[in-house]
Amino acid sequence: MATAASSATPSREDFAKMLEESFTQGSPQEGAVVKGTVVGIEKDLAVIDVGAKTEGRVALREFAGPGRQADIKVGDTVEVYLERVENALGEAVLSRDKARREESWGKLEKAFNSNEKVQGVIFNQVKGGFTVDLDGAVAFLPRSQVDIRPIRDVSPLMNQPQPFQILKMDRRRGNIVVSRRTVLEETRAEQRQELVQNLEEGQIIDGVVKNITDYGAFVDLGGIDGLLHVTDIAWRRVNHPTEVLNIGQQVKVDPWQGIEAKYPVGARFKGRVTNITDYGAFVELEPGIEGLIHVSEMSWTKKNVHPGKIVSTSQEVDVQILEVDPVKRRISLGLKQTMRNPWEVFVEKYPPGALIEGEVKNKTEFGLFLGLDGDVDGMVHLSDLDWKRPGEQVIEEYKKGDKVKAKVLDVDVEKERISLGIKQLAGDPMETAGDLKKGSVVTCEVIEVKEAGIDVKIVGSDLTTFIKRSELARDRGEQRPERFSVGQKVDARVTQFDRRTHKVQVSIKALEVAEEKEAIAQYGSTDSGATLGDILGTALRRATEKPAEKKE
Repeated sequence: MATAASSATPSREDFAKMLEESFTQGSPQEGAVVKGTVVGIEKDLAVIDVGAKTEGRVALREFAGPGRQADIKVGDTVEVYLERVENALGEAVLSRDKARREESWGKLEKAFNSNEKVQGVIFNQVKGGFTVDLDGAVAFLPRSQVDIRPIRDVSPLMNQPQPFQILKMDRRRGNIVVSRRTVLEETRAEQRQELVQNLEEGQIIDGVVKNITDYGAFVDLGGIDGLLHVTDIAWRRVNHPTEVLNIGQQVKVDPWQGIEAKYPVGARFKGRVTNITDYGAFVELEPGIEGLIHVSEMSWTKKNVHPGKIVSTSQEVDVQILEVDPVKRRISLGLKQTMRNPWEVFVEKYPPGALIEGEVKNKTEFGLFLGLDGDVDGMVHLSDLDWKRPGEQVIEEYKKGDKVKAKVLDVDVEKERISLGIKQLAGDPMETAGDLKKGSVVTCEVIEVKEAGIDVKIVGSDLTTFIKRSELARDRGEQRPERFSVGQKVDARVTQFDRRTHKVQVSIKALEVAEEKEAIAQYGSTDSGATLGDILGTALRRATEKPAEKKE
């Protein structure tokens, strides 16, 4: 028993070992990348908690990069490099740059070993070349490795993400050498192979004069050099190629060359319809250059119409350039863009609040669609058909072809939507409610007697409501709609009044209950032995005596 007790109780050595393990497991390790939480931003520093009650400060610029600012806020989880757990100030020494560098080096070594390209940004010029940011790791780009040909101005390449090939790297020394030229040469080789496969006799291509000799000129066709013999330079006699050509000159002007500059997006041109298909119409802008007007770009309002019903072959049309793809040799054209947006025209002529008339084109579960000026449609939602009756009931009174007047409520040009209202033509009955509120006593006129109750109009306003059978009287025996007649005046109490939702409810029963409570409070209590009839009789008698006293 003693032995079992001693084994259950940890010794001093066991406790020391456990304490050491807890410190080891809980404390972040120096010389490693750790995760931390941003707990504060102080001027140009971010305060980061890396766990175990250890905090450090990192300059915000370390979270930025070439061409972008730091995007960090309190609560963000970030990875940082822990140089020291505690400095002289009792804070951890952290570095985001080193963490990014450690992470990047791992990825870059993998890419280097597998001969893969990496993404980087040229951000600075140094002696003999440039420095490149490879997502945290800084590499050297020799000037000779920038391009296939020498480049005088590299500013267009600065701060632009682009691919590079790693030529060599030494992690111990922290050196990485990259090449952009290698990437371009591989691309050029691929283009050369593609060009060879696609070359055919009689094909017209363009090229740049690379070299001139007595017997002709060598032309760069985009990866392949071709010989242009002096006798084939021009139809006229040419004694020497320099009479016609210069080095660097483009000798064949492909009609698609410089197409983006010639046909800028947004510009308008005239063209001739050459072919019509189910999906659009082809328009010739000049010999050899055609563009497509997709069916969706032919008309603002005719959405499901065959292009042949809008344009015809050989017709001259005005078009607008929407997109130019010189690589795929495609130009997207728009026909409707040369005309004014009919929704813009409509809102100028009929701003919100204007009255219009349209023809019922369609009825749906949402409401009525009216055909309007400019070949556009507007919708009257069910909730905007009538102030008093439900829209599902009112919409049945309309049929296709009916001429309907409405008020413009809203026009959304971007979404091509026009919202209309019919009930708004009559004005809002709530405007006639005055100071009516819940609890008010009102006089109502019966306008219709139904089996379930009576329809009434509140005297002095345009408000109508329905008093259901159970609200016609306090006594169940008097809750009979047939005891009322059209034109009869009745008093009732307002039990619900909401201007926003236009809901008004009145109750005769509620008024009788309230009057009964008031009479009991003033003239007696049923607990005293008096009946309710006695109390109400006393109240009525006193009410009639007061006018008589005033007369005397």
